[in-house]
Amino acid sequence: MRKITLDLETKNMFSDVGSNDPTALDISVVCIHDSLDDSYKSFTEANMKDLWPILEQSDMIITWNGDHFDIPLLNKYYAGDLSKIKSLDLMKEVVNVLGRRLKLDTVAQATLGKAKSGNGLEAIEWWLSGEIDKIIKYCIDDVRLTKEIYEYAITNSSLKYKDNGTIKEVKLNTTTWEVPQSDAMTFTLPL
Repeated sequence: MRKITLDLETKNMFSDVGSNDPTALDISVVCIHDSLDDSYKSFTEANMKDLWPILEQSDMIITWNGDHFDIPLLNKYYAGDLSKIKSLDLMKEVVNVLGRRLKLDTVAQATLGKAKSGNGLEAIEWWLSGEIDKIIKYCIDDVRLTKEIYEYAITNSSLKYKDNGTIKEVKLNTTTWEVPQSDAMTFTLPL
């Protein structure tokens, strides 16, 4: 099963665009891990066309808050509909059990003992100052955390999180996570 773990950063924030709609924002960088060759890759607007065939040939896109944020925003740039590709939004899985949202950093620290290397506001500052390499490093770090959280969940059927200083566990049903979607489609590849 070819899994793409994905994260993106934006050039602006909601207050800049006067909307809470993710599609009102603009992408600075998209980073992925591709399980096919165990590689990390980054894409800017200039080479985003190279991302589409990778996503189209994947069996699943793995994200943290991707169903609400990353995939709708990516669809703004894409000729097809990325929501037709099987998606596993780890935050959504946690919300379905716990009933509330958790930050990637909260889960990464409790589950993996690792913290995020920055935040989205810093990534916007780096964009404005032309420090694209810093954005890419930060975004790849988030992809790596998301990938490792996914792997932990698959192995343990749970994730950990901190709640008022106490580490707690959320049990997850991972039995269908790696079941391929039967209606695989291509969207921008020639017919």
